[in-house]
Amino acid sequence: MMMTRSRKKEFGVKHALWLLVGLVLFCPAFCAASCPAGQAKDEATLVQIEQTWARALEEQDVQALSCILAGEFEDSDPEGKLSDRKATLAKAVGGPSIHHELSDLHAHLYGDFGYIRGVAKAMNRQTKIIAKVRFTDVYVYRDGRWQCVAAHESSFPRPNT
Repeated sequence: MMMTRSRKKEFGVKHALWLLVGLVLFCPAFCAASCPAGQAKDEATLVQIEQTWARALEEQDVQALSCILAGEFEDSDPEGKLSDRKATLAKAVGGPSIHHELSDLHAHLYGDFGYIRGVAKAMNRQTKIIAKVRFTDVYVYRDGRWQCVAAHESSFPRPNT
């Protein structure tokens, strides 16, 4: 039996729709970059994650940030405003290019819990410091990796210029 032209077109449209539905449903699981697993439970790994976080902010790499921030993540910024994971990820894109420099990093571990304290300087393209904060990030180890559940920043006083 021969298919008519309209029947071939209908057959193609149905398959295209099913393909589109399949991509929407399954691509996030297969196409998205996976988060690191099997991370070491040591202070050096927390320091490395902080450096990755700073680099991800500079590059506006939401995928890398989403691997670091736990689902229940909350950040308390220097003004005392709380931001959840979704808001934190949204703030990471679309802004100006800012370089983040970390120093004075000290990590501490207690089994599947850890925290790291440090100083972060944010600088514009002209290397002018636009913000300097002392931060504390709190991590839990789950699913073979460290995930940040809470963050807090306190501003240093602005220098007189």
